[in-house]
Amino acid sequence: MKFIFKFLLPLILIIGTVAIYFGYTEYQQFQAQTLNRDISSFEIKKGSSIRTVAKQLEEKGIVKRALFFTILAKLNKQDTKIKAGEYALKSGMNPKQILDKFTKGATLQYQTQILEGKRFTDIVSTIRSDQNLKQTLSDDDYKNIMIKLKTKNKEYQQFKPEGLFLPDTYSSPRNSTDLEFLQRSHDALIKLVDKHWQNRTKFKGINTPYDAIILASIVEKETGDPADRNKVARVFINRLQKGMMLQTDPTVIYGMGDKYKGNIRKKDLKADTPYNTYTRTGLPPTPIATPSKASIEAVFNPADGDLLYFVAKGDGTSYFSKTYAEHKRAVVKYLLNGNAKRYQGDK
Repeated sequence: MKFIFKFLLPLILIIGTVAIYFGYTEYQQFQAQTLNRDISSFEIKKGSSIRTVAKQLEEKGIVKRALFFTILAKLNKQDTKIKAGEYALKSGMNPKQILDKFTKGATLQYQTQILEGKRFTDIVSTIRSDQNLKQTLSDDDYKNIMIKLKTKNKEYQQFKPEGLFLPDTYSSPRNSTDLEFLQRSHDALIKLVDKHWQNRTKFKGINTPYDAIILASIVEKETGDPADRNKVARVFINRLQKGMMLQTDPTVIYGMGDKYKGNIRKKDLKADTPYNTYTRTGLPPTPIATPSKASIEAVFNPADGDLLYFVAKGDGTSYFSKTYAEHKRAVVKYLLNGNAKRYQGDK
Protein backbone atom coordinates (compact mmCIF):
# COMPACT_ATOMS: atom_id res chain seq x y z
CA MET A 1 0.00 0.00 0.00
CA LYS A 2 2.81 2.35 0.90
CA PHE A 3 4.48 1.45 -2.39
CA ILE A 4 1.38 2.33 -4.37
CA PHE A 5 1.00 5.62 -2.50
CA LYS A 6 4.65 6.51 -3.12
CA PHE A 7 4.12 5.77 -6.80
CA LEU A 8 0.81 7.66 -7.19
CA LEU A 9 1.75 10.82 -5.28
CA PRO A 10 4.44 11.95 -7.73
CA LEU A 11 2.13 11.05 -10.59
CA ILE A 12 -0.70 13.13 -9.10
CA LEU A 13 1.68 16.02 -8.56
CA ILE A 14 2.91 15.80 -12.14
CA ILE A 15 -0.63 15.64 -13.52
CA GLY A 16 -1.66 18.54 -11.27
CA THR A 17 1.34 20.60 -12.37
CA VAL A 18 0.63 19.89 -16.02
CA ALA A 19 -3.05 20.79 -15.53
CA ILE A 20 -2.13 24.04 -13.82
CA TYR A 21 0.32 24.85 -16.58
CA PHE A 22 -2.15 24.23 -19.37
CA GLY A 23 -4.89 26.01 -17.41
CA TYR A 24 -2.67 29.01 -16.90
CA THR A 25 -1.66 28.96 -20.56
CA GLU A 26 -5.31 28.83 -21.62
CA TYR A 27 -6.12 31.69 -19.27
CA GLN A 28 -3.30 33.77 -20.74
CA GLN A 29 -4.58 33.02 -24.22
CA PHE A 30 -8.09 33.96 -23.08
CA GLN A 31 -6.89 37.36 -21.90
CA ALA A 32 -5.13 37.96 -25.21
CA GLN A 33 -8.14 37.12 -27.39
CA THR A 34 -9.91 40.00 -29.10
CA LEU A 35 -13.43 40.45 -30.40
CA ASN A 36 -13.52 39.89 -34.16
CA ARG A 37 -16.68 41.92 -34.87
CA ASP A 38 -18.71 44.86 -33.63
CA ILE A 39 -21.57 44.08 -31.24
CA SER A 40 -24.17 46.81 -31.58
CA SER A 41 -26.05 45.86 -28.43
CA PHE A 42 -25.24 43.63 -25.47
CA GLU A 43 -27.65 43.96 -22.57
CA ILE A 44 -26.95 43.24 -18.92
CA LYS A 45 -30.20 42.98 -17.03
CA LYS A 46 -30.58 44.48 -13.59
CA GLY A 47 -29.50 42.06 -10.86
CA SER A 48 -27.36 39.86 -13.16
CA SER A 49 -24.44 38.08 -11.47
CA ILE A 50 -20.97 37.92 -12.98
CA ARG A 51 -21.56 34.25 -13.82
CA THR A 52 -24.76 35.13 -15.70
CA VAL A 53 -22.98 37.85 -17.66
CA ALA A 54 -20.04 35.56 -18.45
CA LYS A 55 -22.44 32.86 -19.68
CA GLN A 56 -24.18 35.40 -21.94
CA LEU A 57 -20.83 36.45 -23.38
CA GLU A 58 -19.88 32.85 -24.11
CA GLU A 59 -23.25 32.02 -25.67
CA LYS A 60 -22.97 34.99 -28.02
CA GLY A 61 -19.40 34.06 -28.98
CA ILE A 62 -17.97 37.23 -27.49
CA VAL A 63 -15.61 35.32 -25.18
CA LYS A 64 -14.57 31.67 -25.46
CA ARG A 65 -14.69 30.63 -21.82
CA ALA A 66 -17.29 31.96 -19.37
CA LEU A 67 -15.28 30.51 -16.46
CA PHE A 68 -12.20 32.52 -17.38
CA PHE A 69 -14.22 35.76 -17.64
CA THR A 70 -15.58 35.10 -14.14
CA ILE A 71 -12.05 34.42 -12.85
CA LEU A 72 -10.79 37.60 -14.53
CA ALA A 73 -13.51 39.64 -12.82
CA LYS A 74 -12.84 38.10 -9.41
CA LEU A 75 -9.07 38.54 -9.65
CA ASN A 76 -9.57 42.21 -10.50
CA LYS A 77 -12.24 42.60 -7.78
CA GLN A 78 -14.73 43.71 -10.41
CA ASP A 79 -17.16 40.81 -10.08
CA THR A 80 -19.62 42.83 -7.95
CA LYS A 81 -19.18 46.11 -9.87
CA ILE A 82 -20.89 45.18 -13.14
CA LYS A 83 -23.56 47.75 -14.03
CA ALA A 84 -26.81 46.90 -15.76
CA GLY A 85 -27.54 48.46 -19.13
CA GLU A 86 -27.05 48.20 -22.86
CA TYR A 87 -23.51 48.21 -24.24
CA ALA A 88 -21.90 48.50 -27.67
CA LEU A 89 -18.74 46.40 -28.02
CA LYS A 90 -16.15 47.18 -30.67
CA SER A 91 -14.05 44.80 -32.74
CA GLY A 92 -10.57 44.41 -31.23
CA MET A 93 -11.65 44.66 -27.58
CA ASN A 94 -10.08 42.11 -25.22
CA PRO A 95 -11.87 40.59 -22.19
CA LYS A 96 -10.35 43.09 -19.74
CA GLN A 97 -11.52 46.04 -21.86
CA ILE A 98 -15.01 44.55 -22.05
CA LEU A 99 -15.02 44.03 -18.28
CA ASP A 100 -13.87 47.61 -17.68
CA LYS A 101 -16.67 48.90 -19.89
CA PHE A 102 -19.22 46.95 -17.86
CA THR A 103 -17.90 48.20 -14.53
CA LYS A 104 -17.68 51.82 -15.66
CA GLY A 105 -21.28 51.67 -16.80
CA ALA A 106 -20.39 53.03 -20.24
CA THR A 107 -23.82 52.16 -21.60
CA LEU A 108 -25.31 53.11 -24.94
CA GLN A 109 -26.85 56.58 -24.81
CA TYR A 110 -29.93 57.70 -26.72
CA GLN A 111 -30.76 61.33 -27.38
CA THR A 112 -34.03 63.13 -26.76
CA GLN A 113 -34.40 66.79 -27.62
CA ILE A 114 -36.54 69.54 -26.15
CA LEU A 115 -36.75 72.46 -28.55
CA GLU A 116 -36.83 76.08 -27.46
CA GLY A 117 -40.03 78.07 -27.92
CA LYS A 118 -42.30 75.01 -27.63
CA ARG A 119 -45.21 74.35 -25.30
CA PHE A 120 -45.41 71.62 -22.69
CA THR A 121 -47.88 69.71 -24.88
CA ASP A 122 -45.14 69.54 -27.53
CA ILE A 123 -42.69 68.14 -24.97
CA VAL A 124 -45.21 65.47 -23.98
CA SER A 125 -45.65 64.50 -27.65
CA THR A 126 -41.86 64.25 -28.05
CA ILE A 127 -41.55 62.01 -25.00
CA ARG A 128 -44.42 59.74 -25.98
CA SER A 129 -43.01 59.21 -29.46
CA ASP A 130 -39.54 58.31 -28.15
CA GLN A 131 -39.19 54.54 -28.24
CA ASN A 132 -36.08 54.59 -26.08
CA LEU A 133 -37.84 56.18 -23.10
CA LYS A 134 -39.87 53.96 -20.80
CA GLN A 135 -43.41 55.31 -20.71
CA THR A 136 -44.75 55.43 -17.15
CA LEU A 137 -46.82 58.63 -17.05
CA SER A 138 -50.56 58.82 -17.69
CA ASP A 139 -52.52 61.83 -18.92
CA ASP A 140 -53.38 62.65 -15.31
CA ASP A 141 -49.71 62.34 -14.33
CA TYR A 142 -48.76 64.91 -16.95
CA LYS A 143 -51.48 67.25 -15.69
CA ASN A 144 -49.97 67.03 -12.20
CA ILE A 145 -46.35 66.64 -13.24
CA MET A 146 -45.03 69.43 -11.02
CA ILE A 147 -46.23 67.53 -7.95
CA LYS A 148 -44.59 64.30 -9.14
CA LEU A 149 -41.23 65.99 -9.75
CA LYS A 150 -38.73 66.29 -6.93
CA THR A 151 -37.89 69.98 -6.81
CA LYS A 152 -35.98 71.62 -3.98
CA ASN A 153 -38.16 74.71 -4.36
CA LYS A 154 -41.65 73.52 -3.44
CA GLU A 155 -43.08 76.77 -4.79
CA TYR A 156 -42.84 75.35 -8.30
CA GLN A 157 -45.32 72.62 -7.42
CA GLN A 158 -48.16 75.14 -7.58
CA PHE A 159 -47.31 76.25 -11.13
CA LYS A 160 -48.32 74.90 -14.51
CA PRO A 161 -45.50 72.94 -16.18
CA GLU A 162 -45.34 75.43 -19.06
CA GLY A 163 -41.83 76.81 -19.49
CA LEU A 164 -40.32 74.90 -16.58
CA PHE A 165 -38.10 72.57 -18.63
CA LEU A 166 -34.81 73.61 -20.22
CA PRO A 167 -34.52 73.06 -23.98
CA ASP A 168 -31.50 70.89 -24.78
CA THR A 169 -30.48 67.52 -26.20
CA TYR A 170 -30.36 64.98 -23.37
CA SER A 171 -28.53 61.65 -23.54
CA SER A 172 -29.74 58.71 -21.47
CA PRO A 173 -29.64 54.90 -21.49
CA ARG A 174 -32.48 52.98 -23.11
CA ASN A 175 -35.48 52.53 -20.81
CA SER A 176 -34.78 55.64 -18.77
CA THR A 177 -38.25 56.71 -17.71
CA ASP A 178 -40.23 59.66 -18.96
CA LEU A 179 -40.30 61.02 -15.42
CA GLU A 180 -36.50 60.77 -15.09
CA PHE A 181 -36.13 62.67 -18.36
CA LEU A 182 -38.44 65.48 -17.24
CA GLN A 183 -36.71 65.62 -13.86
CA ARG A 184 -33.34 66.21 -15.53
CA SER A 185 -34.70 68.95 -17.76
CA HIS A 186 -36.52 70.70 -14.91
CA ASP A 187 -33.47 70.48 -12.63
CA ALA A 188 -31.28 71.96 -15.38
CA LEU A 189 -33.61 74.95 -15.78
CA ILE A 190 -33.90 75.66 -12.06
CA LYS A 191 -30.13 75.37 -11.59
CA LEU A 192 -29.53 77.85 -14.41
CA VAL A 193 -32.11 80.36 -13.17
CA ASP A 194 -30.99 80.12 -9.54
CA LYS A 195 -27.36 80.72 -10.53
CA HIS A 196 -28.24 83.96 -12.28
CA TRP A 197 -30.79 85.00 -9.65
CA GLN A 198 -28.15 85.13 -6.93
CA ASN A 199 -26.11 87.75 -8.83
CA ARG A 200 -28.93 89.60 -10.58
CA THR A 201 -29.52 93.28 -11.11
CA LYS A 202 -32.94 93.99 -9.65
CA PHE A 203 -35.62 95.10 -12.08
CA LYS A 204 -39.12 96.30 -11.28
CA GLY A 205 -41.70 93.68 -12.17
CA ILE A 206 -39.29 90.75 -11.87
CA ASN A 207 -39.71 89.84 -8.23
CA THR A 208 -39.14 86.08 -8.29
CA PRO A 209 -37.15 83.54 -10.34
CA TYR A 210 -40.49 82.44 -11.82
CA ASP A 211 -41.05 86.00 -13.10
CA ALA A 212 -37.68 85.80 -14.86
CA ILE A 213 -38.71 82.53 -16.51
CA ILE A 214 -41.98 84.10 -17.69
CA LEU A 215 -40.16 87.04 -19.25
CA ALA A 216 -37.54 84.73 -20.79
CA SER A 217 -40.32 82.79 -22.52
CA ILE A 218 -41.62 86.04 -24.06
CA VAL A 219 -38.12 87.00 -25.18
CA GLU A 220 -37.78 83.54 -26.74
CA LYS A 221 -40.93 83.97 -28.83
CA GLU A 222 -40.19 87.57 -29.82
CA THR A 223 -36.56 87.13 -30.91
CA GLY A 224 -35.95 86.64 -34.62
CA ASP A 225 -32.19 87.13 -34.81
CA PRO A 226 -30.17 85.82 -31.82
CA ALA A 227 -28.07 88.99 -31.97
CA ASP A 228 -31.18 90.99 -31.00
CA ARG A 229 -32.07 88.89 -27.97
CA ASN A 230 -30.56 91.15 -25.30
CA LYS A 231 -32.21 94.21 -26.86
CA VAL A 232 -35.59 92.47 -26.88
CA ALA A 233 -35.10 91.72 -23.19
CA ARG A 234 -34.21 95.36 -22.54
CA VAL A 235 -37.38 96.61 -24.25
CA PHE A 236 -39.63 94.52 -22.03
CA ILE A 237 -37.66 95.29 -18.86
CA ASN A 238 -37.89 99.01 -19.60
CA ARG A 239 -41.63 98.68 -20.15
CA LEU A 240 -42.04 96.88 -16.85
CA GLN A 241 -40.00 99.58 -15.12
CA LYS A 242 -42.28 102.29 -16.54
CA GLY A 243 -45.51 100.42 -15.89
CA MET A 244 -46.23 100.20 -19.62
CA MET A 245 -48.12 97.33 -21.18
CA LEU A 246 -45.81 94.78 -22.77
CA GLN A 247 -48.03 94.56 -25.88
CA THR A 248 -46.56 91.34 -27.22
CA ASP A 249 -48.48 89.17 -29.69
CA PRO A 250 -47.15 85.77 -28.52
CA THR A 251 -48.84 86.16 -25.13
CA VAL A 252 -52.14 86.98 -26.84
CA ILE A 253 -51.78 83.91 -29.06
CA TYR A 254 -51.10 81.74 -26.03
CA GLY A 255 -54.19 83.09 -24.28
CA MET A 256 -56.33 82.37 -27.35
CA GLY A 257 -55.51 78.66 -27.15
CA ASP A 258 -57.32 76.66 -29.83
CA LYS A 259 -59.07 79.79 -31.07
CA TYR A 260 -55.86 80.93 -32.71
CA LYS A 261 -55.98 80.02 -36.41
CA GLY A 262 -52.79 81.60 -37.67
CA ASN A 263 -53.44 85.34 -37.41
CA ILE A 264 -54.44 87.91 -34.81
CA ARG A 265 -57.35 90.22 -35.49
CA LYS A 266 -57.99 93.59 -33.86
CA LYS A 267 -60.79 92.10 -31.80
CA ASP A 268 -58.34 89.50 -30.47
CA LEU A 269 -56.10 92.29 -29.19
CA LYS A 270 -59.10 93.83 -27.41
CA ALA A 271 -60.44 90.59 -25.93
CA ASP A 272 -59.26 90.58 -22.33
CA THR A 273 -57.59 87.41 -21.04
CA PRO A 274 -54.92 86.95 -18.35
CA TYR A 275 -52.42 86.64 -21.21
CA ASN A 276 -53.49 89.70 -23.20
CA THR A 277 -50.63 92.13 -22.67
CA TYR A 278 -52.53 94.73 -24.73
CA THR A 279 -55.23 94.95 -22.05
CA ARG A 280 -53.20 94.25 -18.90
CA THR A 281 -49.96 95.58 -17.49
CA GLY A 282 -47.20 93.42 -16.07
CA LEU A 283 -46.26 89.88 -16.89
CA PRO A 284 -48.75 87.17 -17.88
CA PRO A 285 -49.47 84.59 -15.14
CA THR A 286 -47.23 81.84 -16.58
CA PRO A 287 -44.52 81.30 -19.18
CA ILE A 288 -45.85 80.87 -22.72
CA ALA A 289 -43.14 78.52 -24.03
CA THR A 290 -39.84 76.84 -23.19
CA PRO A 291 -37.21 79.59 -22.82
CA SER A 292 -33.75 78.77 -24.10
CA LYS A 293 -30.59 79.22 -22.04
CA ALA A 294 -29.80 82.27 -24.19
CA SER A 295 -33.18 83.89 -23.47
CA ILE A 296 -32.84 83.27 -19.73
CA GLU A 297 -29.39 84.83 -19.74
CA ALA A 298 -30.67 87.79 -21.79
CA VAL A 299 -33.26 88.56 -19.10
CA PHE A 300 -30.54 88.70 -16.47
CA ASN A 301 -28.12 90.56 -18.78
CA PRO A 302 -30.19 92.83 -21.03
CA ALA A 303 -28.62 95.33 -23.41
CA ASP A 304 -28.06 98.86 -22.15
CA GLY A 305 -30.25 101.75 -23.20
CA ASP A 306 -33.70 103.31 -23.14
CA LEU A 307 -35.23 101.09 -25.83
CA LEU A 308 -39.02 100.80 -25.65
CA TYR A 309 -40.13 99.55 -29.07
CA PHE A 310 -39.05 97.22 -31.86
CA VAL A 311 -40.39 96.14 -35.23
CA ALA A 312 -39.42 93.28 -37.54
CA LYS A 313 -37.43 94.44 -40.56
CA GLY A 314 -38.33 91.44 -42.70
CA ASP A 315 -34.88 89.87 -42.72
CA GLY A 316 -35.11 88.23 -39.29
CA THR A 317 -33.67 91.23 -37.45
CA SER A 318 -35.56 94.02 -35.69
CA TYR A 319 -35.33 97.80 -35.59
CA PHE A 320 -35.28 99.19 -32.04
CA SER A 321 -36.55 102.62 -31.00
CA LYS A 322 -36.46 104.77 -27.88
CA THR A 323 -39.53 106.86 -28.73
CA TYR A 324 -42.97 106.20 -30.13
CA ALA A 325 -42.41 108.67 -32.97
CA GLU A 326 -39.28 106.81 -34.07
CA HIS A 327 -41.12 103.50 -33.77
CA LYS A 328 -43.98 104.80 -35.95
CA ARG A 329 -41.53 105.76 -38.70
CA ALA A 330 -39.95 102.30 -38.50
CA VAL A 331 -43.34 100.58 -38.80
CA VAL A 332 -44.20 102.68 -41.86
CA LYS A 333 -40.84 101.89 -43.42
CA TYR A 334 -40.55 98.18 -42.70
CA LEU A 335 -44.15 97.00 -42.55
CA LEU A 336 -46.17 99.45 -44.67
CA ASN A 337 -43.79 100.03 -47.57
CA GLY A 338 -43.53 103.70 -46.70
CA ASN A 339 -47.31 104.34 -46.82
CA ALA A 340 -47.96 106.34 -43.66
CA LYS A 341 -51.71 106.51 -44.37
CA ARG A 342 -51.97 102.78 -43.62
CA TYR A 343 -50.63 103.22 -40.11
CA GLN A 344 -53.30 102.44 -37.51
CA GLY A 345 -51.25 102.39 -34.34
CA ASP A 346 -52.75 105.62 -33.07
CA LYS A 347 -56.35 104.37 -33.33
